[in-house]
Amino acid sequence: MTERTLPTPALQVLFVSRETSKSPLFGELVKIGHILEIQGISTHETGIMSYDYGRRLIITAKNIDVKQMNQEDIVEIADYDPLKNIMLVIGTKEPSEEAPVHWIIQKARHDINVLLQVHSPSLVTKLQGTLPSTEVVTPPGTLDRAKELLKTLRKGKTILIQDDEVLFAGINIPEIEKSVSFYLKEQP
Repeated sequence: MTERTLPTPALQVLFVSRETSKSPLFGELVKIGHILEIQGISTHETGIMSYDYGRRLIITAKNIDVKQMNQEDIVEIADYDPLKNIMLVIGTKEPSEEAPVHWIIQKARHDINVLLQVHSPSLVTKLQGTLPSTEVVTPPGTLDRAKELLKTLRKGKTILIQDDEVLFAGINIPEIEKSVSFYLKEQP
C-alpha cells in the first residue's frame, strides 16, 4: 500500500505589531554576531540566531547579516502553532524561514535557550567526522527538519546539518560563545 502524506501548509506570519521589538536580549544576540566577525566568518556565509525567553522567542529576520545587525533586524515571535503553521510576530520584518524549527527545538528542550545556525560549506567540510550530523536532508522551516535536528541534538549540542550548516545550541550566550570560539578558532 502506498503511503500518503498531506503537504505542509505554507507558513502564515501574522503581525501582532509592526513595531521594532524592544527585547532586552538584543544586545546578547549582537555579541554573538561580533564573535562570528572576529572569528573570520566571511560575508557570504550567513547565520540565524534565536533566543528563547519565557513564552516568546526572538530571532533574526529573513536575509540579514548577523555580523552587522541592528534592532530592526530582530523579530519577536509571540506564539507559533506547528499544526496550522501560523506564527504571531512582533517586528518590522519577516522572520527567518527557520523560525518554526528554532521555536520547536527551544520549546522541546529546556536545556537549549539559544541557537546559532551558520550556513558555511567550508566550516562543515572542516568539521565533518568530528561532530554528529543529521542523517537526511530536510527542507528548511519544516516539522521534518525540527524532528531530525532534535534527534541529532541528543548526541551533542553542536551538530552538522546536511545542507552545509552548523547548529550551535546552548543554555546561554556564554555557552554559545565558548562553542563558536572552539570550533571556529582554526577556520581558514
